[in-house]
Amino acid sequence: MLFLLTGDVQIGKTRWLERLAAELSGDGVQVAGVLAPGVWRVREPHEVPGERGLAGEGRFEKLGIDNVLLPGGERVPFARRRDLALAEGSFDPTSQSASAQLAWEIADEAIARVNAHFDRIAAELAAVPAGAPALPGEAGSGGYAPLPVDPAAGMFHVKHSFAQTYVSRETSGAEAGETPADPSTGGSRIVVPADELDAEGSVTVGAEGGLLVVDELGRLELMRDGGLVSAVALLERGPSARFPHALVVVRDWLCSRAEERFAGVWDGSLMLSPGDDARGLVRASFGLSG
Repeated sequence: MLFLLTGDVQIGKTRWLERLAAELSGDGVQVAGVLAPGVWRVREPHEVPGERGLAGEGRFEKLGIDNVLLPGGERVPFARRRDLALAEGSFDPTSQSASAQLAWEIADEAIARVNAHFDRIAAELAAVPAGAPALPGEAGSGGYAPLPVDPAAGMFHVKHSFAQTYVSRETSGAEAGETPADPSTGGSRIVVPADELDAEGSVTVGAEGGLLVVDELGRLELMRDGGLVSAVALLERGPSARFPHALVVVRDWLCSRAEERFAGVWDGSLMLSPGDDARGLVRASFGLSG
């Protein structure tokens, strides 16, 4: 099953996904891929709170984006707000992000590092013959031989104190310029084809294997065939015994492009937005309750 986690900017998609990934790992499901938490600065008391937008709002200003490689937890500085990169002299006019006129400056070296991570995942999948039984894995691997983990890295992220200049979005909560999901929908927007529901209204998906996570696919990947090309290639292969399910973060206005590109090979897709209903659907795909 392909899950598309979508919605507007700064509604808490990555924070929600990080909690879900940690929860699934604790239940024995291996989660591999990439998370993209924001990097935030606590505004000084004399500073005027910003309006909701690229830089965030309230007490926190969004400076950049990190990529956390799962399952090892290595944190890669990934993107810097374009205006800051210009002021700091780190803006590269030849980069993919500059060519696409993105609001973020993304170093091509950072893109290459994340692509190498997905290449490694793909190579490990290719090394396992189709139909081969799952290898015994360590706790948290979901019954599969786990990807190598850097013991010095955190499981999913490195937390920062609010006293520090840089504050990761997942530790700052809703104060970090993110608004809660629409309570009228239970916090989730879910589109499920009728033929994918069982008699009790549950999604009929398998209960084994792990979850492939890609946070996120944007204009570079879906409109310019660039960016995280290795993640795209892995998604285009469809489900495998090791990763029968994938979860991709994508902006709502790009969701149709993601569906067109990947839904066929995954036999359909489900659109989710952060909330308890979405959490329950993903957990149910692995045979987990609650």
